[in-house]
Order: sequence, then C-alpha cells, then structure tokens
Amino acid sequence: MPFVTIPDGTRLYYEESGEGEPLLLVSGQGQDHTFWNGVRDDFVNHYRVIVYDNRGTGQSDKPSEPPYSTRGFAQDAIALLDYLGIARAHAYGHSMGGRICQWLGIDHRQRIGALVLGATTPGNAHGVPRTAEVDALWTNPPADPQEALRAIGGLFLSPAWIETHLESVMAMFQAPPLPEYARTLHYLASEGHDTWDLLPTISMPTLVIHGSEDLMNPTANAYLLAERIPGAELSLIDGGRHGYLVEFREEASRIVNDFLARHPL
Repeated sequence: MPFVTIPDGTRLYYEESGEGEPLLLVSGQGQDHTFWNGVRDDFVNHYRVIVYDNRGTGQSDKPSEPPYSTRGFAQDAIALLDYLGIARAHAYGHSMGGRICQWLGIDHRQRIGALVLGATTPGNAHGVPRTAEVDALWTNPPADPQEALRAIGGLFLSPAWIETHLESVMAMFQAPPLPEYARTLHYLASEGHDTWDLLPTISMPTLVIHGSEDLMNPTANAYLLAERIPGAELSLIDGGRHGYLVEFREEASRIVNDFLARHPL
C-alpha cells in the first residue's frame, strides 16, 4: 500500500491515477481520500491525479500532537509532493481542503500551478460563519445512522437528489469514523483557520467555486475570497449545496477542467 513518511514521522496514505500534469485533490474536515471517489475520474484523462488522507483520517497516522492546523496540513501536502518528485502541481481543495489550499498558495506559491478553492472560506474571523444550528448538527450528528445520513446529507445535497441517488450519498460518507480526539483536532484546525491578511499575496491563477445554496460554508464567503485574491475567478453552481461537486458533477467538473486547461504548468 502506498504510504509516505513525512519529516515528523507521520505516515500519509495516498493514491495516484491518470497521466499528465499533477493535480492534487485535497479533502475537507474529517474526510479521507474516498471523498473524491465520485469525481476524480473526471480529471484522469488529462492529469496525474493524486488523492491522499490528511493526518488524522483514513489510513494515515493519527497523532494526537502537535495541534493540527490548516497551515500544517499544507506542509504535509508539500511533503507528499516532495516524496513523489513533483516540483509543481495544480491543487483543488474542498471545504477545509480549500483552506489548506489557501496556505499552499500563500506559503508554497512556487510549488503550485493553478489553485481551485471549492466551498471554502477565509476563516471565521473575517468570513461568514455557519449558523449555530448548522454547526451543532455537524459536530453532534444524530446517533441513528439513517437519521444522521439524512440530516448531514441535507447540508451537502438536495433532498430530491438524495432520494434518487442514495448509493452515491452513502458512498460520499463511507470514510471510517475518526477517533473522537482526531475529529476534535480536525474541527479545531478548521475553526482556527485565518488567511485574511495574506490572501492578497496569492499570485497563481485561482478559481473560487461554490454552491449557491451552501449552508455549511455560506456562499457569501465565495465573494469574499474572489475579491480578496488578485485576479481570482468566481463560479457559482446554481442550486448547489456543500456537495455541489457531486450533485452537479458534470457542470462543476467541466468548469474546473476548463479552468485548469487555460492555466497549464
């Protein structure tokens, strides 16, 4: 099984598929690489697609210290690129993965080609936080699995789509449960994110893509990011929730592929 041991001794699990310019897909809070299973095939015809498990998730190690941070997760991603011998790559992050990608663009700009920030925010300090009700649901989902699937699934996908694509919905949340301490560390890392002052230093081509009906990371954040990052493009998926990339797969993947094609390494 493919693992990389990064400088602090943590092992990260990763997978590769496709050929072409490298494209790193970065998962969000508490999600492992399987989050991308429903869409990564949309990129393999043109890109060497790399997915991996952030520390604390999936098959990667789950150290309890030092504290996790989105900036630290970005350093882990660079360590993976180093191991794979990749000097530069495109990066597409979803939710907290988009927060990680912001740090890739800030701290590691020489390593990143084009940047795609999906359904993400600049952090609660200057962004628009989710409501207390949504946050409570996300952090304390119902104990009953079916009830939890309906409740959490409704934040990601429309009820009508869930009814007709139940297998896809279940696959979207098939990652093994995180140990409670790791879930807490991921939550704290995401909540502690703040790139506001440094966003104007992102210089690579950047696409901000977001669902128009996102309650998990309110859609207003997309406008803030696009205004704050010089030259950033903004694309809203009409009717999309937090899981726009799955429910509106054809449209979202086309937009991302078109953007990447216009900005080759």
